[in-house]
Amino acid sequence: MHARGAMLSHAAAVVDRNADAWGLELAAEEGKTKAEGIAEVRRAAQILRYYGNEGDRQTGEIFSSPRRGEHILVTRKPLGVVGVITPFNFPIAIPAWKIAPALVYGNAVLWKPASTVPLLAMRLAQAFDAAGLPPGVLNLVVGDTGVGDAMVNDSRVDALTFTGSTGVGRRIAAAGAARGIPVQAEMGGKNAAVVLDDADVDLAVEQVLLGAFRSTGQKCTATSRLVLTEGIADAFLSLLKDRADALVVGDPTADDTQMGPVVSESAFGTITAGIGGAVAQGAVTLAGGHGYGDGPLAAGYFIAPTIMELGMGAVDLWTEELFGPVLAVRRAADTEEAFRLANDSEYGLSAAIFTKDLTRALSAVDHVDVGILHVNSESAGADPHVPFGGAKKSGLGPKEQGRAARGSSLPTPPPCTCAVRRQCDGGGAGRAAGGRLQPGARGTLRHDDVG
Repeated sequence: MHARGAMLSHAAAVVDRNADAWGLELAAEEGKTKAEGIAEVRRAAQILRYYGNEGDRQTGEIFSSPRRGEHILVTRKPLGVVGVITPFNFPIAIPAWKIAPALVYGNAVLWKPASTVPLLAMRLAQAFDAAGLPPGVLNLVVGDTGVGDAMVNDSRVDALTFTGSTGVGRRIAAAGAARGIPVQAEMGGKNAAVVLDDADVDLAVEQVLLGAFRSTGQKCTATSRLVLTEGIADAFLSLLKDRADALVVGDPTADDTQMGPVVSESAFGTITAGIGGAVAQGAVTLAGGHGYGDGPLAAGYFIAPTIMELGMGAVDLWTEELFGPVLAVRRAADTEEAFRLANDSEYGLSAAIFTKDLTRALSAVDHVDVGILHVNSESAGADPHVPFGGAKKSGLGPKEQGRAARGSSLPTPPPCTCAVRRQCDGGGAGRAAGGRLQPGARGTLRHDDVG
């Protein structure tokens, strides 16, 4: 395991050395800004480095036994081949956080990245190759959904991990269940930021702006809903609108660009249709709400940072994930209603609460039904040592990252319980001389796979 960890650390160094060049390629391929692209490549290196050190952090467990002369040990064994299916929006960081734990715990990986971002997938594979990963341990397959379907249904794949839409994730989970293999899936999100009357307005505006429009809103943890209590709503929306209108939208490889295009023509069509549908259902556009029909951005998939205030009637924009730079806003009379609106979603990945009141913050922990809750910071963000995953329709199976990766059934080795009984030499003390198994004595091993 130490050797596998050393390989990951070497791969991390390769990724770090190439961060500027690969980050620029990421911006050109996926559409996030150059600064975000470089930051993502460095985050991938951080993830690889974290799991590179995992080989030296491993510990076993020993339990006492009700049977005389026996100890019970818990160990872990590789699953085998882990099928990894990753999305376009973090084309090197999400693959790193799925592949690294699978490799360090002794598995082989069959990896299908999103077909829109093959270049960064190849860059990560190059880093593993340069680090000395043996041939056949990581297998990168680029293709359309047919490739994913073949992977999910292949009897040689022993476990599956997926990040993407809830619909696809549930189909993968059903296929895995039919074959009796573990599946982990991180899926959709419709994440709310709740700003209460006592919040630091400047801080909250800055963080909501980042959560909604960084990476062009194409994050599973992006802020796509905003709940404002009445006492702060007007002032907050005025400031937020001004900040959104001032964002520089343009070529993601340019130094001054603050928001790039969405990833594809299909995404552009879905998002603009969602904006149009919201207007038809009575939403009021406060900022943006359009593409760019002329000028230098007309040929790209650019959408202006969009803020839309909704009434209390049914509006699809409040519940359906658009995965773009569109923020839906509703007002709440008080904290209780604000939390109710935050929970008004089939998803439960992430949320943010802005308040100076510790009691209200702790109440949000109890009453907002999400897997990740941020207090006085944006709804997006993850760290490699912290468990990551959602509630409700946002997650299936175990969490990812940190100790959760080791303790889950995927993509880490499942635990194996072994009972070891020492054979006695006939002395009344019930143990072998010197506490050791006697030569020729028989040890009893019981293997019970519980993963």
